[in-house]
Amino acid sequence: MGNKQRKSRVNVSANSLRFDALGIVLPCLLIAFWYIITSYGRIPAYLLPPPLQVGQVALDFAVGTWQVTPYAGTLWDHALTSTIRVLRGFALAAVLGVPLGLLTGRISVVRRFLDPTVNMLRTVPGIGWLPLAMVWFGVGEKTTLFLIALAAFFPIYINSAQGASSVSPLYLRAGQMLGANRFSLFTTIIMPASFPSLAAGLRLGLGLSWAFVVLGELTGVTHGLGAVMMDARMLGHVDMVMVSMIYIALLGWLSDRILTALLRLIQPF
Repeated sequence: MGNKQRKSRVNVSANSLRFDALGIVLPCLLIAFWYIITSYGRIPAYLLPPPLQVGQVALDFAVGTWQVTPYAGTLWDHALTSTIRVLRGFALAAVLGVPLGLLTGRISVVRRFLDPTVNMLRTVPGIGWLPLAMVWFGVGEKTTLFLIALAAFFPIYINSAQGASSVSPLYLRAGQMLGANRFSLFTTIIMPASFPSLAAGLRLGLGLSWAFVVLGELTGVTHGLGAVMMDARMLGHVDMVMVSMIYIALLGWLSDRILTALLRLIQPF
């Protein structure tokens, strides 16, 4: 039975990584529309570069063949730097957000103590934390890590709390009748029943981590895709700004697929 369950989880995880051709239809339509509106000089290239130019810059950013921008061949260094920052901030948010959310969802005292403050803080826009973070941590890694962890914490916390609070009392009573104590109720009933909401919160948190790594890297760090975007804007390389955005989107999509596959290895949802 255990082998069948493991094989089922592996199959579900593999399906989450499988390529779906339907998913590229809309991007292709958008590129076609982009090509049409930038053809024949209808929109100046300094406002919206044509897709062929952006494609060449994107390839040059990765392999450095043509040296068409100052960033040729530096993609992997910047992408790795941004990815490490995202993973560190996201991990910190998950370590704090999941247990606090589960406790909030199940324990009334914790909910009354913690929930009002968290819900007030989450209404402050991320950019509103930037000046304070720079005062506290200065320009660099600590500010970026703080912004990423803060942004990812709230959806992880809220979804974990929602999942834990929505567990049916019938499941809990059944577990108690079978002799389960509080700890075993938590691990065998509450956690599995909360897992779909918890997984949704983690996916949302990871997406926000990629959004806020750009905000953190705009504050003056020298490496990272957000830093490239800021530098390219100042030098007038609109195509490079767009290329950085595209690579961030691809990395965010890939990391979401990997996270989803890992979560489905733990429990299909």
